[in-house]
Amino acid sequence: MHHRRPRAEGNPLRRDADRSRTRLRAFFLLACLLAVICGVAVGRSAWTDAGRAAAEIARHRYSVTAVTVGETAYRTGTGPGTRPVPVAPATWRDASHRVHTDTVPVPAATRKGDTVRLRVDDNGNAAADPPGALDIALNAIGLGTGTSALVVLAAGAFVYARQRSVDRHSARAWESEWKNVEPQWSGRPRPGQGADDDGDPRRD
Repeated sequence: MHHRRPRAEGNPLRRDADRSRTRLRAFFLLACLLAVICGVAVGRSAWTDAGRAAAEIARHRYSVTAVTVGETAYRTGTGPGTRPVPVAPATWRDASHRVHTDTVPVPAATRKGDTVRLRVDDNGNAAADPPGALDIALNAIGLGTGTSALVVLAAGAFVYARQRSVDRHSARAWESEWKNVEPQWSGRPRPGQGADDDGDPRRD
C-alpha cells in the first residue's frame, strides 16, 4: 500500500517581498508582450489607413507635360537639414485646356524651354505625388514602435515604483526582525535587560 506524501510546502525562506518581486517581473513580461501586440495592431491600422488615403489621393492626381519658361533656381528645403530643391517657372494645360503657370520642382539640369512631367490635381494645379509604399511603411513602423515603447515605459515606471516600495517595506521588516534575533545570536543583552537576566520568563 502506497502512502500519500504530504503536499510540499513553499520555501520557508521565501518572504512576501520575494513573492512581490516575482509578481512584478511576471507583470513586466506580460506588459512587454502586450506592447508588442499593441504595436503590431497600431502599425497595421496605420498601414491600412495610409494606403487607403494614398489611393484616394492618387485618384485625383494625373500627369501633364509642362514647359519651363525661366531659368532653374534653388528653393530652400521644407525641413531642417533638407537639401535645396531645384525649381523653375513652367506653363502647362490641364484636362480642360486651361493654361497654368507656376514655379514647380524640376530636375537639376533643366534649362529654359525644356519639357518636364508634372503632377497636377483635379483643378490643374501643381500637386505633390501621393505617399509611396516606403513612406507608408516607415510611418506605420514608427507609429507601431512608438506605441510599443510607450507601453513598455509605462509598465517599467510602474514596476520601478512598486519595486522601490517593496524594497522599503522589506528593509523595515528585516530591521525589526533583526532587533529580536541579533541579541540571541550575539549574546548581547537586549535594551533594558540586566546582565544576570537571561530573558527566560520561567525564571523567578
